[in-house]
Amino acid sequence: MAQQTPTQRKATAKKAAATRKRNAAARSAKTAKSSAKATQTSARTAASNATSAGNLTLDTVALQAERAVLIPVGVALTARDAVVEATRPFTSRSSAEKELRKFERRGNTARNNVRREVKRTRTRVERELRQRRNDVRTRVVDVRGDLQKQVSEVQSNATSVARKVQEQVAALA
Repeated sequence: MAQQTPTQRKATAKKAAATRKRNAAARSAKTAKSSAKATQTSARTAASNATSAGNLTLDTVALQAERAVLIPVGVALTARDAVVEATRPFTSRSSAEKELRKFERRGNTARNNVRREVKRTRTRVERELRQRRNDVRTRVVDVRGDLQKQVSEVQSNATSVARKVQEQVAALA
């Protein structure tokens, strides 16, 4: 694309600004028409619904009073439905026993899972303890063997030094 000169850029900007201005004016005119229509429609509806201003106010008050009564009734019925749904499994002996067996099985499964976990943990701890005990025994045996070697070497060195000293004393005497 070729470079524009500053004069060309200004002309393009003016054209774009004029287009934006025309579009905005068209949008605002369209909005004004639609809001005027809506106002006329709501006025016609209000006029046809009420024959007089007194009836309109009375209808509004009656509607609010009716709502004030119906809301708590709806809440109470919803709560009742929840209670009925929660107690339904226990309404007959067979269904109650079925639910109790279900709870018992669930408890039994949970107990078995805990037992297995405890057994696994106990086995793991015992295994680690055996390994550590065996490591300590191995180290003690190794250290004891090294210590006995060192003691034997020191004893033999001491014996040979004592013999040499006795020989030297005997040679001097």
